[in-house]
Amino acid sequence: MDWLVTATGAALVLLILRDVFHTLWHPTRHGGLSRLVMTTLWRLSFALGTRRTAAGLAGPLAMVSVVALWALTVAAGWALIYWPHMPDAFVYAGGLQPDDHAGLLDATYVSLVTLSTLGLGDVAPAEGWLRLLAPLEALVGFALLTATVSWILGIYPALARRRALALRLSHLSRTHPSKEQIDSPAGAAMLDGLATALSVAAVDFLQYAESYYFHDGDERTSLALQIGYALDIADEASEAGHRDVRLAATVLRSALEDLAGILDERFLHTQGPPRQALDAFARDHGRQAGCSRSSGRHPRCTGQR
Repeated sequence: MDWLVTATGAALVLLILRDVFHTLWHPTRHGGLSRLVMTTLWRLSFALGTRRTAAGLAGPLAMVSVVALWALTVAAGWALIYWPHMPDAFVYAGGLQPDDHAGLLDATYVSLVTLSTLGLGDVAPAEGWLRLLAPLEALVGFALLTATVSWILGIYPALARRRALALRLSHLSRTHPSKEQIDSPAGAAMLDGLATALSVAAVDFLQYAESYYFHDGDERTSLALQIGYALDIADEASEAGHRDVRLAATVLRSALEDLAGILDERFLHTQGPPRQALDAFARDHGRQAGCSRSSGRHPRCTGQR
C-alpha cells in the first residue's frame, strides 16, 4: 500500500513535467492540462455578463491558474512520495516529536519547503534514495520558476506583434487605398509587408498557443476583427495589372491560408476554407474585442462579410 501511494505521487509529478514540457519547450505542441484550463476559462468568459472585462482577464488569469496547478500538483506528488516513509526515513530537529509530524500535512510541508528551495532543515530525508529526491524536487521548483518567467517574456512580445499587425490593417482599412495606389510598386511592397507580418503571427500562434486566449483590446488592435480586410485586399490585388502586385497578392493569400489553417487545426475546428476559419476566429474574439452595442453590427463582429 505504501508503494502504491509513492507510485501515485511519482505519476503526478511525471504528468506535470510532461505538461510543462509540451507547453513551454515543445514549440508546436500544447500541454493537455494547460490547454484544458485555458480553454475552460476562455469559454467561461462568454457566459459572464461583463464579457469585455471577463475576456480581458481570461488570458492572464489562465496563465496564473496553469502555473498554480503545476506547482501545487508537483508539491502534492512529492508529498505522496514522502508520506509513506515518515517518520522512519526522516530526521527531525530537536524539539520535534517524529510521531507527531508524520502525517500527510507534514509531508506536504516538507514538499513545499523543498520545492520552494527554502531548505529550512527542521524535517529532512535520511535514507539514501529520499536524500537524492529532495534536491531533485528543488531543481524542479527552480526550473518551474525560471520557465514561468520565460513563458511570460515570450507571450507578451507575441501579443504586441499581433496587435501591431491588427493596427496596421486598421490604418489601411480606414484610409481605403485606391486600386491605382495598390496597383503600383508601393502597393506590392505593402502587400509583401503584410504577408511577412502574417507569417510572424502564424509562427506566434504555433509557438505560443496560449496567446490565442488573450483579449486584444479595441477593434483597431484586434487581429480577429481586422483580418478580414487582409483577405479583401488580397482579392483586389490579385486582379491588378502590375505583375509584382499580383505576385505579392498570391504570397499574401498563401500567408492568410497558412494562418487560417493553424487557427482552424488548433482552436476552431471548422474544417472549412480559409475565409470560414477566419470568420470563426472573428466570432470567437469579436463579441469580446470591441463589439459593444454600438459596434455589434460591424461585419467583423458578426462574422459576416
